[in-house]
Amino acid sequence: MSIDSTSSLGQWRLDGSRSAVEDDPLTDCLVALARMFDRPLSAHAACAGLPLDEGRLTPDLFSRAAARAGLSARLVKRRLNRIPDILLPAVLLLHDRQACVLFEVDKAGKAARVLWPDTGTGEQTLSVAELKRQYTGHALLVRPEHQLDDRAPNTPLTSGRFWFWKAIFRNWRSYRDVLVASLLVNIFALTMPFFILNVYDRVLPHSAFETLWVLAIGAAIIAGFDFLIRALRAYFIDRAGRRVDLELSAGLFEKVLGLKSEVRPKSVGAFADNVHEFEGVRDFITSTTITGLIDVPFVAIFLVAIWLIGGPIVMVPLVAIPIILIYALLVQWPLRKAVENTLRASAQKNATLVESLSGIETIKTQCAESQLQRTWEQSVEFISRWGVRARLLSSSTTHFSTLVQQLATVGLVIFGVYLASAGEITLGGLIACVIIGRRAMSPMSQVANLTTRYHQVRAALKTLSTVVALPVERDPKRTYVTRGNIKGDIDLQNISFTYPDEEVPILQNVSFRIKPGEHVAVVGRTGSGKTTLTKLILGLYEPTAGTVCVDGMDIRQLDPSELRRPMGCVPQDVVLFYGSVRENIVLGSPHAEDAEMLRVAQIAGVSEFADRHPRGYELTVGERGAGLSGGQRQSVAIARALLFDPPVLLMDEPTNSMDNRTEAKLRAALAEELNGKTFLLVTHRSSMLELVDRIIILDNGTIVADGPKAEIIEALDTGTIRAMG
Repeated sequence: MSIDSTSSLGQWRLDGSRSAVEDDPLTDCLVALARMFDRPLSAHAACAGLPLDEGRLTPDLFSRAAARAGLSARLVKRRLNRIPDILLPAVLLLHDRQACVLFEVDKAGKAARVLWPDTGTGEQTLSVAELKRQYTGHALLVRPEHQLDDRAPNTPLTSGRFWFWKAIFRNWRSYRDVLVASLLVNIFALTMPFFILNVYDRVLPHSAFETLWVLAIGAAIIAGFDFLIRALRAYFIDRAGRRVDLELSAGLFEKVLGLKSEVRPKSVGAFADNVHEFEGVRDFITSTTITGLIDVPFVAIFLVAIWLIGGPIVMVPLVAIPIILIYALLVQWPLRKAVENTLRASAQKNATLVESLSGIETIKTQCAESQLQRTWEQSVEFISRWGVRARLLSSSTTHFSTLVQQLATVGLVIFGVYLASAGEITLGGLIACVIIGRRAMSPMSQVANLTTRYHQVRAALKTLSTVVALPVERDPKRTYVTRGNIKGDIDLQNISFTYPDEEVPILQNVSFRIKPGEHVAVVGRTGSGKTTLTKLILGLYEPTAGTVCVDGMDIRQLDPSELRRPMGCVPQDVVLFYGSVRENIVLGSPHAEDAEMLRVAQIAGVSEFADRHPRGYELTVGERGAGLSGGQRQSVAIARALLFDPPVLLMDEPTNSMDNRTEAKLRAALAEELNGKTFLLVTHRSSMLELVDRIIILDNGTIVADGPKAEIIEALDTGTIRAMG
């Protein structure tokens, strides 16, 4: 349900005077209800990945967040005394963007028992009159959904294969209105033929001008209703299409962002092109041309009308319509092949484009323009060839349909003349049959026009269905453990890992434990598995064998957002997004205070270049941080990792692009910042080892040394250990 910003509920959504960190009442209410229904859910897990409004959960997003706890929620507009006890507890939306959970109202209707999110689990009894003064009139009704276990077999509707049609079925009321409007439109379409029939057969022979005006006024009134109904039908189609589009687009992008790392596509460009094909699906379901398909069943009405007026003359459209349909069916197979080849080649072309733009400097320095140009032109030529074939086949159905319609009109006239000369049909009846006949075959022409779009939509849905079927990190069928604060005890037990589509394992039987507050460095040759370790700890990949535990718990039991939120991470390959320096530092935490942002910027060295620039922290970094140097990008990434003082820090080569002076200042600042934190450092620079107390050496995916820093360095100096990057 969309919310009008001009209503009292709209004020609730738009009045954002308080900090989202301190005040997110809907999330707090949801967490309290989830705990009450024995479906525990943390605030981070509830909101992770949702398009929050100023960092807060909104009524529109509440149902999506509630679904993660196995709860069903619906927004209703209802007076307080109209909410029956059977629907309680319910979340009441209050003025000033507040909310509370209503448990019960006493039988006398004088007092209500509520829970205020600010008080945690504390309840309060207050007067109904006071609650009414604060109540906006909108409430969220929440109920636990029935949980099916492994004993319940999956059906096609529950397995996810019908993800598209589920969204369509959820909006069946709008499509029901479309069908009703289409019925009326097609009935009104008979008005003009019957008007002409009566004028020719009754008004003209008898000069009945009064009857003419009565018929004309009636026809005009019906024409007005027809205009209104057509406009309503277009509105119903647009409304249903918009709802389906919003639901599917949001779900699809959430699915893409939540994919497991091991199933990510090899080509970003091709994958993006496949996702972009949803635009064609959206245009199809929201386009008014689909009314041609809806009108097909009503062709029977026109055929019956022709039979009632002209009798055997109905044989002409009865023969013409199957001819059009047969030809349209005959071209389906070659048309489908042409469309599928075009879409596949388009994905390859887009992959080439994205890859070329991403590596344009490498292409230029290696003088590889010719090679990429050849690949591009081959793709364009292939697409052009199959695209021309698809357009020819599609246009042939349209042209053939037009030809058959024209021949059918001629046939109706010829057949009608013979019938009229035999006295079996009147002149008005002949004209009416010709008009109705053309109206009966009109949907067939529109169906022929939809054949190409149908195959494009079919191919796009087939591709998108493969995306929807891919596994995601946050399994909706699982109930994750709510851990709370993480201390930073990291324990890897017999870890082995092999990347997808690879045969050689990158890690083999690796075991070590990092105690809370311990500072550890992992060193080793390139390709020894150091970076992979950090990805496994962050849950970006699941180990092939073994267990990764945080604070004694297997991380697969934790919601990914709960695991990663208390972990500050600096990846080896720093990626910044288009926007300002500030926006990149507070990425994922847009509600962060400027004071905290400036503090971590000072520690990471961002202030070194931001303070000297006229635009300061509003300096635009460009796509992927192209406007900054490598060292500056790393400074931004370090500041991002330090934001909100996380208890665990994972840094992978955090200074490999920095000069010695900048690195020295960073080391000095980090030495104080790391007090009490669990710190895992991956580095090739011996100077960074000043920050750690323990060193782990990896070689060929196995641990060859693990001990105090002094002992490991001495062993390296004496040559006892040689496996060092």
